[in-house]
Amino acid sequence: MITCIAIDDEPLALELINDYASKTEELELVKTFTNPVDALKYLKKFPVDLIFLDIQMPDISGINFYKLVEQPAMVIFTTAYGEYAVEGFNLNAVDYLLKPIEYNRFLTAVSKADDYKGFINKNSKIIEKCIYVRSEYSLIKILLKEIEYIESFDNFIKIHLTGKKAVTTLMSLKTVLGLLPSDQFKRIHRSFIIPINQVKSVRNKQVQLPMIYLPLGIRYETEFMEWFKTTN
Repeated sequence: MITCIAIDDEPLALELINDYASKTEELELVKTFTNPVDALKYLKKFPVDLIFLDIQMPDISGINFYKLVEQPAMVIFTTAYGEYAVEGFNLNAVDYLLKPIEYNRFLTAVSKADDYKGFINKNSKIIEKCIYVRSEYSLIKILLKEIEYIESFDNFIKIHLTGKKAVTTLMSLKTVLGLLPSDQFKRIHRSFIIPINQVKSVRNKQVQLPMIYLPLGIRYETEFMEWFKTTN
């Protein structure tokens, strides 16, 4: 079951999504909103798996709203303008629905969300071995054993891989850290996450990995050093 909310400044659009969701076994539509601010407050207390999100809203665009959502959640954008599709996919959108939305097209989008949820939640063993991120309009499988370190650039992160081209995706370090097993990865700086089994040494607030030295941030120093001392 996929829990979801819908946000649109047009009540009729919300009624349609509510009707479609009620006929779709995979979905549980828990709430609808015409006010994005109310939706943001709700999400802070009650995270959901999926957001149906209108792009064109008067106070804040769906694109900007989604950037403010702190909890990891899939998004399906709804819009009357096809030219917004590319920008939506750049934000790791599962899909976008062009208004007026047809039920068969709605089902296709829900199926994509269900598949994506299955990728990351199939079982704990899979989660420990790999993660999936969206990059360049594709869902990319990242093997945990190939991650050298993860670097943040504004709203983007770059996942540096052994022997492969780095993968860039629109995601925060906080979000990707939630996808990674906590016993294998640690945040050492506001801009860096590292695989802890790759740490060679720590000296002068620098963490040595096989191919690079990375700074150890003051905010993360105490916790990281406690871990380092107990494992070395």
